Amino acid sequence: MSTPHTPVAPDPAAKLGWAEKFGYAAGDMASCLFFGIFMNFMAIFYTDVFGISAAALGTMLLIVRTWDWINDPIMGAIADRTNTRMGRFRPWILWMIVPYMVCGVLTFYTPDVGPTAKLVYAYVTYTILMMVYTAINVPYGALMGVMTAKSEERTVLASFRFIGANAGIFTVTLLLPYLIEVIGRGDQQRGYFGGVMVLALMAGALFFYTFKSSRERIQPTEQKQEPIGRELRELFRNGPWLMIILVSVLTVMSQAVRACSVMHYFKYVVGREDWGTKLLLYNSVAAVVAVLLAKWICSWIGGKKRAYIILNLIFAGLLVWFYFIPREDFGMMLFNQILMAFVAAPMMPLFWAMIADTADYGAVKFGHRSTGIIFSAGTASQKIGWSIGPAVALWIMGYSGFVANVEQSAQTNHTLLLLMSLIPAGFAVATAVATFFYKIDRKMERELEQSLLEMNRVRTAAA
Repeated sequence: MSTPHTPVAPDPAAKLGWAEKFGYAAGDMASCLFFGIFMNFMAIFYTDVFGISAAALGTMLLIVRTWDWINDPIMGAIADRTNTRMGRFRPWILWMIVPYMVCGVLTFYTPDVGPTAKLVYAYVTYTILMMVYTAINVPYGALMGVMTAKSEERTVLASFRFIGANAGIFTVTLLLPYLIEVIGRGDQQRGYFGGVMVLALMAGALFFYTFKSSRERIQPTEQKQEPIGRELRELFRNGPWLMIILVSVLTVMSQAVRACSVMHYFKYVVGREDWGTKLLLYNSVAAVVAVLLAKWICSWIGGKKRAYIILNLIFAGLLVWFYFIPREDFGMMLFNQILMAFVAAPMMPLFWAMIADTADYGAVKFGHRSTGIIFSAGTASQKIGWSIGPAVALWIMGYSGFVANVEQSAQTNHTLLLLMSLIPAGFAVATAVATFFYKIDRKMERELEQSLLEMNRVRTAAA
């Protein structure tokens, strides 16, 4: 029986409150205040403002982001081995807030130096920023796996997370062009620097709210931490995890190739860069609404796996349709993009809920939980997609003859159209095929949930 002096372990099956859900959403909004820049504005910043060629930028993104995703499992293992009164994952969010803000601002500063020194500066600042991003984002992602043991609650929590993510991307898309204009007053280099500084301050406040509002309820099932070598071997024996990692890479590539090309397409092919910003704004609003429907979509279609397959096939069809839309028909482009947002937005919360299920699968199969390293590998898989996808897009763009701030050739314009449509459609179809081989269905989800709750009851009784 508990006494006033006996600490009561938090209930892993407890229903999460609104404050905790919104607090978790705030963390991904903070992440996406920077990620939204990476996704929608970084390519055009480096080619048209900072002054790097498309091919050189593609190589830089591949090198830096490859090193970045290699860091993710390392950070996950470190977080799993962190033991403080604040928990394993929450303290990293607090510790990394200031470095996250400072490194983000420095990355979008353009030094007045020669081309070689400028390229070195870009490599160094972007590399450090992505390492700090890993140090705060991997523990943040893993936190969902220990806030609740209930699969349905995780799906809801993942939906809140991606409401925050799309709210962050919407905020960036809305504010950054305005801040660049107001702060820069015609000087885009100064505008980017000042605009990112404002967004960095917002990100720091949001991450602090995440830290203050969250709780870690699921405790490790083992009394001592397993050696990292054993964890890694078991990770590669976790069949559902291996398949969902492949699914993640392909998913992100289908979206990253297109995202990297949006601003270039509207600036050079359509001749209306403002249309690109408007398209991204409407996409963010539609995505927030779509994420709210993720749980309903999953239930209506019949589980996460089936929903993921169907959503990717529809997404591919919409991308093919975009290829045939006349460049002057912005209304049709906008309608097409809104439909894409409704299809693509639920994929990410579904993916993270499935990652949590693979962590449960590993805990039940191997007798101990490696939440940090599993979630970090999930983050790494997305970064692999964001390494390869934009690099491929920029290399193709460079091969087609792209040169910044001049009128493009017909070949380059057609290449930009392909990068907005048929090429990402191919990756979406490949994603649907890969998801077919993911074996955790609704029945297995329920079995894993019950096994996990029993393991936690046994551990609590033995304590």
